[in-house]
Amino acid sequence: MKTNLFVGSLAYATTDDTLREFFEQVGEVERASVATDRETGRSRGFGFVTFADEANNQKAIDQLNGKELDGRGITVNVARPREDKPRRDSNDGGSFRQRSW
Repeated sequence: MKTNLFVGSLAYATTDDTLREFFEQVGEVERASVATDRETGRSRGFGFVTFADEANNQKAIDQLNGKELDGRGITVNVARPREDKPRRDSNDGGSFRQRSW
């Protein structure tokens, strides 16, 4: 599995395509995606980029971290693995205690 780059502080106007174009100045981008809210479809202000050649990861961090994209200074670093959090069951009772009877 290839290493992703985490891109933070994205403008809400940034799209998958503009993110891809911005990172292609470093090298061939295999995948670029902006995280969106499931309910509203609005950008969550961060995204991920995967290069075809992983040697470009450090190059992108060095060249693009702190640069401006769509009017905002972005942060670029290696994405950490996603933490395994237990899924919340919608019928778990929320913050209320279950009755014991």
